[in-house]
Amino acid sequence: MRTLLVHRLGRVEYRDGLQLMQLAGDAVRSRQPPETDHLFLVEHPPVLTLGRGADRTNIVAAPAWLASQGFELHATDRGGDVTYHGPGQLVAYPVVDLNDRPDVKRYVAALEEAMIRTCADDGVAAGRHEEHRGAWVGRRKIGAVGVHLSRWITSHGLAFNVAPDLAHFQAIVPCGIADPRLGVTSLAQELEARGGAAPPMAEVEGRLAAHLADALGRRAAPAAAPLQTITVVALAQDGRVLLLKRSEARGGFWQPVTGRIEPGETPIAAARRELLEETGADVPVEPLGYRHGFGIDPGLMRSPDGQVRVAVEEAFVARLPPGFEPRLSDEHVEAAFLPAAEAAGTPRFPGPRKAIRLAAGLPAAAAPEPAPA
Repeated sequence: MRTLLVHRLGRVEYRDGLQLMQLAGDAVRSRQPPETDHLFLVEHPPVLTLGRGADRTNIVAAPAWLASQGFELHATDRGGDVTYHGPGQLVAYPVVDLNDRPDVKRYVAALEEAMIRTCADDGVAAGRHEEHRGAWVGRRKIGAVGVHLSRWITSHGLAFNVAPDLAHFQAIVPCGIADPRLGVTSLAQELEARGGAAPPMAEVEGRLAAHLADALGRRAAPAAAPLQTITVVALAQDGRVLLLKRSEARGGFWQPVTGRIEPGETPIAAARRELLEETGADVPVEPLGYRHGFGIDPGLMRSPDGQVRVAVEEAFVARLPPGFEPRLSDEHVEAAFLPAAEAAGTPRFPGPRKAIRLAAGLPAAAAPEPAPA
């Protein structure tokens, strides 16, 4: 029986979610480790995703409203139409090798079955709809499915509504289903109608992972704990953002201050230490209230072996004294103070870009392009 490694990462930027699936797909193909698949359990910030057959007119909200709510817009290679993801919705990305059971319908049915069983754990009777994919409570959809397969290795997966803001679904025609008799629901809404409350997200994650592993014929096992890291956005007195360029041996890209949390060290202590080590600034740091997970590019690891490694990063802001000039460590070869909007578009990865936007008081996401008329 193949092992299904379960990664529980909390908030993940959507683009980082795509990267996680790519890294896991490479690891599964190269059998590192052998007989091992991956399941990522995440929550995304507000985002609209368009499948291969999506009709952009199914995005009905105005771009200004989407921007005010912090929505992003992403095209994907999964099947299906327009889908919403956001806080309170559990998104599961199984990256599994189906060569042992190459049957797409059976795989999709397993995803649906995992959500149906998870509902049953809390006394909510869910099932399938005769015309539409997903998990349904009567005429209300509680979970969506959208998958992609490449040589029988899967990506994308399911989105299960635990306790999201259901008003956000009004931004789209969910999954392109325009039938006014059908709606969207959540575990929280169904349990509230029965006089109860939704269980904690962590509890739902555990149940869904167990049901999915069973439905797929896998043995679930917890993945190794994520690496704990920090990022610090250092601001000059005039609001410009200090960015550092890594050496070519370390990737050659621009970023804010970043680093690992050492054993026994608090995140805030690590943030202040890394700021001092990488720039020479010895000033207080303040939490930004932003924590996110991501996959680590094997090319940036000192001993890359092709296995999947993930990290969870906490963001901070620091305000530099007037006239501050950075003193670089051997990790970086150049420093620059950039206007906030320019700095927010410079780092290679979405997490640091989001941290800069938050530190500088910029909108959480740029306005999505309007759907064509």
